This record gives sequence, structure tokens and C-alpha cells, in this order.
Amino acid sequence: MPLSFLLFPFLAILGAIFGALAPEFFANLKPWIVPLLVAIMFAMGLTLALKDFHQVWQARKLALSAVLLQFTWMPLLAFLLAWSFNLPEEWMIGMVLVGATAGGTASNVMTYLAGGNVALSVSMTILSTLLAVLLMPWLTWVYLQNSVDVPAGSMLLMLIKIVLVPIFLGMLVRRFVTEQVIAISGWLPHIATWAIALIIAIVVALNQNNVAALSLLLVLAVILHNLGGLLAGYGLSRWMGYDSVVSRTVAIEVAMQNSGLSVALALKYFTAASALPGAIFSLWHNLSGMLFAAYWQRKDKR
Repeated sequence: MPLSFLLFPFLAILGAIFGALAPEFFANLKPWIVPLLVAIMFAMGLTLALKDFHQVWQARKLALSAVLLQFTWMPLLAFLLAWSFNLPEEWMIGMVLVGATAGGTASNVMTYLAGGNVALSVSMTILSTLLAVLLMPWLTWVYLQNSVDVPAGSMLLMLIKIVLVPIFLGMLVRRFVTEQVIAISGWLPHIATWAIALIIAIVVALNQNNVAALSLLLVLAVILHNLGGLLAGYGLSRWMGYDSVVSRTVAIEVAMQNSGLSVALALKYFTAASALPGAIFSLWHNLSGMLFAAYWQRKDKR
């Protein structure tokens, strides 16, 4: 297991600290966010083959149910929490963007650590990532149209460029230079981990004034959003009759969002402050994921 993934919560916190200590330096790196995200998606594509999509089909009932839960419950919960806590409009935008995005690639690692079904986790990540290209702009428009002007069409094109195209190119490279990709496959998780940590540093730097006035309500909303995903994912799976291995897999996949993508879209179409919920979510969901995995590791040993 890549050490960088085990250390990710600490790397994320370090990124936030560096962003706060050297805001001018990291704020100047704002143009790097989209390229970093493209690199992450390309690295994801390098790990995929056509057989992975066959796995999606084999687990289609559960995968579709879990992804449906993710794209209904998570954006709804994000909106309700922001509304209930009376968060400022910019933070509500960020909450909804996090809720409407796909599952994060770190969920696959957390699933492994929690003793879950890794193949199922990867299948759900693939499916949710592809569906997010269409659903993320639409869900953002549904929840925010009465508050802000949501450029859904432009967001769709942006997602095609930074999600679909890099993944497709990564798969093509893997198809034709398989041996070379396998040789560097051990480095791919490191690339994704450090890229997200750097994105967090940039977002914190861009929000140096907002961080000083950071509300505990926003932190609480982010924590409840993530925990709500864990509970809903686990509860749905158990209700459908699946065992704890499958249920913990779905819980992690639903709760761990691609917050890096939400940050990129927030900075592109809204404000720096609207990217703050995504940065906080990235810090928290990796910490909660590690704790969730540790719980199941200890439970399975009994």
C-alpha cells in the first residue's frame, strides 16, 4: 500500500498549513489547479482497462443503486445543511458542488484498508465519474438556480475537457504501452495524493482572508455531510441484503467525494470562497475514511 495514501490526511493538513503560511506564493499557483486535476484524471485513466467496465456491468444493480444514492442524497444533504446553518451564499455554492460531484479515487484505497470489495469500489468510481460529467452541471443548476447564475453548459464542456478526455487518453496510453504503464503504476497514487495536497494549499492561500473568519458551522456542515454519506451508504446496502463487506464499500464510495473537482469548478465559475468547503471536505473525508477503515480492521480481527 502506497505510503503517501496512508499519510494523506497529514499531507492534506500540511498543505493547508503551507497555504496559510505562504499565501502569496501558493495563490500565484492558481492556474495550476486545472492541470493538476487533469493529471489526476489521466493517472486514473492509466489504471483502467475495458475489463473494468465489465465489472461495472456485473455489479450493475448495486453500482447503480449506490451511484443513484450518491447523486440524490449527497447534493440534497449538502443543500439542506447549508440552508439549515444559514451559511453564506458562497459557502452554499461550495457545499452543493461537493455534493454533486463524483466519488473520489481515494475511496478505492480506503475500501482496501477497510477490508471492502475493491473491484466494486473501482467500478462505482468509474461509473460516478462518467455520470458526473452530465449530472454535476445539472444538479448544480437545480439547487442554485434561484441564488446564482449557474453556467451549466460551460461546466459540461469543462468537465468533458478535464474528466472524460484525460481518462480516455490515459486508457489509450495503457492500451498501447502496457508494460511501461505497469512499470510506473506504483507512482500513480503518489501523483494523485501530492496533487490534491497542493490544490488544498492553493485554495487555503486564495482564502487567506476567509480562513481567518472561518465559521465552525461550515466545518460542522462538512463533517455532517460526510458522515451522512457514510450512514446512508451503509444503511442502504444492509437494507438491500448485502453483507458488511459490500456495505462498507458502498458507504465509503458514497461519502468520499471528488472534492478536487468541486474546487476546480468553484474557482473557475464562482469565487475563491466557494472553493473553501471543497478544501475542508478533502481534509476531513480522508481523515474520517482512515478512521472508518481502522474501525473495520479492528472489528474484523475480533
